[in-house]
Amino acid sequence: MTRLEGDVAQTAIPPTVPLDSAVWRLRSRGCWQDAAALLEHAAALSPTAALRRTELLVECCMFTGEGWERAEDALRAVESMALTDEERGAAAGERGYLAYASTLLRVRDRADEARAALGRAAALLAPDSPGRALLDFRRGLMAQHVSGNAEAAETGYRRAHAEAVARGDALLSSYTWRQLAALAQQRGELEQAREGFTHSLRLREETGFLVGIAPALVALAEVQPEPEATRLRTEAGRLFHLLDRVPRWLAAHLTPQPPAPAPA
Repeated sequence: MTRLEGDVAQTAIPPTVPLDSAVWRLRSRGCWQDAAALLEHAAALSPTAALRRTELLVECCMFTGEGWERAEDALRAVESMALTDEERGAAAGERGYLAYASTLLRVRDRADEARAALGRAAALLAPDSPGRALLDFRRGLMAQHVSGNAEAAETGYRRAHAEAVARGDALLSSYTWRQLAALAQQRGELEQAREGFTHSLRLREETGFLVGIAPALVALAEVQPEPEATRLRTEAGRLFHLLDRVPRWLAAHLTPQPPAPAPA
């Protein structure tokens, strides 16, 4: 199940500006369309807002498997604006990630487009760009889940992890911990996997990223003995249903919930 998780937005901790806080609250609960709507007016005027709106809609596609056309429209709108190299690199990163999600979720094979867009982002972003860590992480995902190159993936994840930790990006760190733990799990290094999955879960709880907590619980359950594994899956199942069965792909990894009793 770890392979299906991926996107990370630009915000490491809940922001303090009122609009940013409102967007974060909606996003963290899986209400990406509502969060994007708050940015719609600003997105028509500002590349920064347009990129943030695009990031939300792309993340929505990864978590729900829906909203592809709206995300594509947002991307095209950003790409039509007058952008700096940094902004063009960020837009290319979003295009690459959207194509990756489409390939991973088997909506449509866009692997070549994903590689090309992420390569373009690498050429546009400065070596010290704040967006480099996220780009390294996404290229790691491509290496692991599309190209099947675990060694290249780990290199990308470790580079992204070091930068995320240095910048205090707790949310991205939760993703890098998770993917590194998944690689350790594949190698049979269960103690190391438990440590990584535990750190990932803690960071998501601390940042309030509710929509990412259920996947983190299930990942940790996979390397825990019983009865702890069952307890974690049960907790994940409750949260999954509370958040309207998001992320959609998690359903296959949860024990079916018993039907509610009929009313008297």
